[in-house]
Amino acid sequence: MTNLVEMRGLRKEYGGLAAVDGVDLDVHAGETLAVVGESGSGKTTLTRLLLRLEDPSAGSVRFDGADLFALPAAQLRKVRREMQVVLQDPYSSMNPRWRITDVVAEPLVTHERGMRGRAGRAKLRGRVGEVLSAVGLSPQMQDRYPHEFSGGQRQRISVARALAVRPRLVVLDEPTSALDVSVQAQVLDLLADLQSRLGLTYLFVSHNLAVVQQIADRVAVMRAGQVVELAPAERLFRAPEHEYTRTLLDAVPNPDPRARRRVAS
Repeated sequence: MTNLVEMRGLRKEYGGLAAVDGVDLDVHAGETLAVVGESGSGKTTLTRLLLRLEDPSAGSVRFDGADLFALPAAQLRKVRREMQVVLQDPYSSMNPRWRITDVVAEPLVTHERGMRGRAGRAKLRGRVGEVLSAVGLSPQMQDRYPHEFSGGQRQRISVARALAVRPRLVVLDEPTSALDVSVQAQVLDLLADLQSRLGLTYLFVSHNLAVVQQIADRVAVMRAGQVVELAPAERLFRAPEHEYTRTLLDAVPNPDPRARRRVAS
């Protein structure tokens, strides 16, 4: 498989303590790689390094062969268009005073000169309408404000914003944890459909292994800043090798009371 992202010897220290400690990890083009672990395991720091929101203490990240930490500003700007993010709480990532057309159009205005000023306004509305339709929302909704939408709809808007500049990689940072179970399923189905249609690559960060099992092709398990297990999802859930992975899986609630009794016995 072709690697879209290659992390080598990645380390990030804060006050002498390593939040990410010597990570070697690849993300294959077109796959969904899930990164799982408890709070404080280093998942979020890893994604911030990948997006170059922070610089590492050591190591490298290559995106499509380009070393992100060696790129000059102009080239980095072009690469950043290829990497977008969907955050856990969509409402906090939106300006409540902006209409949805401006929320979704923000990356377009940043990365495409033709979308700026009065001349670009009609183009912006057209593109915003396209991506809203792609995530199952009506283009007529773009004149509304964030508070007028449900949590699931706001997360769809966040996905639309990420897709507006046609990225290759989307980092999904706990994108369903603030949603109820039925809405979670809808968003996961949407993400799978978009990946199939658009050829997207996902880095899916979560502590919810039940969700990860539904969407991931491979799973990287992090503990104390290190990847302690990396395996295809089917194999990891069937036969985990690392004790920490087994502990995480044992903690997943089982809705079947008969299964619980069998485990207890």
